Amino acid sequence: MSRIVVLDTETTGLEVAQGHRIIEIGCIELCERRRSGRTFHRYLNPERRVDAGALAVHGLDDAFLADKPRFAEVADELLELIRGAELVIHNAAFDVGFLDAELARLNPPRGRVSEFASVLDTLALARQRYPGQRNSLDALCKRLGIDNSARELHGALLDAELLAEVFISLTAGQTALDLDLEEARPAAAVPVGASPLTRRPRVLRADAAEQAAHAARLDALDRQCKARSVWRRQSEPG
Repeated sequence: MSRIVVLDTETTGLEVAQGHRIIEIGCIELCERRRSGRTFHRYLNPERRVDAGALAVHGLDDAFLADKPRFAEVADELLELIRGAELVIHNAAFDVGFLDAELARLNPPRGRVSEFASVLDTLALARQRYPGQRNSLDALCKRLGIDNSARELHGALLDAELLAEVFISLTAGQTALDLDLEEARPAAAVPVGASPLTRRPRVLRADAAEQAAHAARLDALDRQCKARSVWRRQSEPG
């Protein structure tokens, strides 16, 4: 079964190297590209002050966060959720960098996110599909017709919910490859003595976004089979 966890975080500031911390984590689980109903949402005490710039973005102040659990108190539950899944994150380097830093602070340290899950960056995917255009979460929602009117401030769970819809729209072509959910259709009968083609058929080539979606699907098949899929083996040079 294909399992995806769409994840978003909010932080005390932009620079993990300056000791900024995670203050909110929101996750939405998808199974076979459909919401399973399982979510993860926690506010966290970062044990430091929230920068004014970050506060203006998410509205989570020091007083609100003071009585919230520390990351160490929720780490096991989060890792159990993401273990073996594909993480879908917008601008993944940012969130993964903060998560790796939090995991490193644990006693004992728990390693890195990449040791628990694979990661797909929807910002990179959107840039392939819409080069030269704005590809923020708000811009993608507007472009793809997704209602984000409730997003007055950034919030990890709300943003994860919006990103789940964006991801499904961006990768809609993958459903045609979901061989587990569809029975093979019989080939259409060709009448005897049918007229031969008089023109060369038109060739439709996949664009960059379709190629990226196809590669992501093959990666998922490789992980499920614990080997290179037959499509990958057949496309490799002899």
